[in-house]
Amino acid sequence: MAKENRLNHKTLQKQYKEYLSGFRDWIHLEHCEDWLLFPKNIGLHLSIDETSLSNGELYTIVTNKAAKGKKGSLIAIIKGAKASVVSEILMKIPMKERLKVEIITLDMANSMDWIVRECFPNAKKVNDRFHVQKLVSDALQEMRVKERWKAIDEQSQEMEMSKKAGIPYHPFTYANGDTKKQLLARGRYLLFKPKSKWIDSQKRRAAILFDEFPQLKEGYRLSMMFRSFYEYSKTQIEAKKRLDQWHKKMEEKTKDKSRREAFKSFTTAAHSIKGHEGWILNYFPERSTNASAESFNAKLKGFRALVRGVTDKKFFLFRIAKIYG
Repeated sequence: MAKENRLNHKTLQKQYKEYLSGFRDWIHLEHCEDWLLFPKNIGLHLSIDETSLSNGELYTIVTNKAAKGKKGSLIAIIKGAKASVVSEILMKIPMKERLKVEIITLDMANSMDWIVRECFPNAKKVNDRFHVQKLVSDALQEMRVKERWKAIDEQSQEMEMSKKAGIPYHPFTYANGDTKKQLLARGRYLLFKPKSKWIDSQKRRAAILFDEFPQLKEGYRLSMMFRSFYEYSKTQIEAKKRLDQWHKKMEEKTKDKSRREAFKSFTTAAHSIKGHEGWILNYFPERSTNASAESFNAKLKGFRALVRGVTDKKFFLFRIAKIYG
């Protein structure tokens, strides 16, 4: 706009901020860095999540899913993620409004659980599917990373031995051209996908990877079995049966003491899932996710990139409030 009207852009920015935008008369100006509330935006179905606005500083954000990321979607943005602090601010919303909330989606953090318990007592809690699935996927990736570190150490030792012997070092390569270290590094992405979505090179790499590391193959099967629990269950009863079958399969893998260490990350994930089972099963049949919250966080990051970073946090929050509040 400044360029088209042959104006100094810095002057225009200053004029907009100080006089045209209404920023200096904003009723939330004094406390906006700590909290912003828009009670009128409360709906039946909410999402709660945390995000970083600048320099890794966390804010807890509550959004209304019905607004679909547009104006009216922002209910609260509160500095920090500590349950007591966030709850104290959310309590400023009248109880009558908070009791209207029927469903709220959240991640598996204990702090989020306590915030919802205290502030939205009538709401059914639903653990976000993608956070839960990530827990199992991360367990599989941890197995892969452990094997990769072993491969790196093994390669370093072989290089040292070659150096001492005065001979050139040539690492062993598999049929697809990967070394062991490369095989484990490049196998990262195929472990996230079902077999049906593998491309030809990934199919060849997976065959070698699973032949060389059979425990990774078992871990992959566990991960895909957990994925199918979400994809193919239509009711809570059906989902409960599939989840019990998954836990049973997990127990079978860890019966042998020699295998417990290899599947330790999966055991940890299984314990966490067991502790949140009720809220995980609440996903069915409405299939509520925290996708709207993640989408809103992405919009904040996109807006932050558009304005080339947050240099004035108060003015940044003012603009966010005007767009989404």
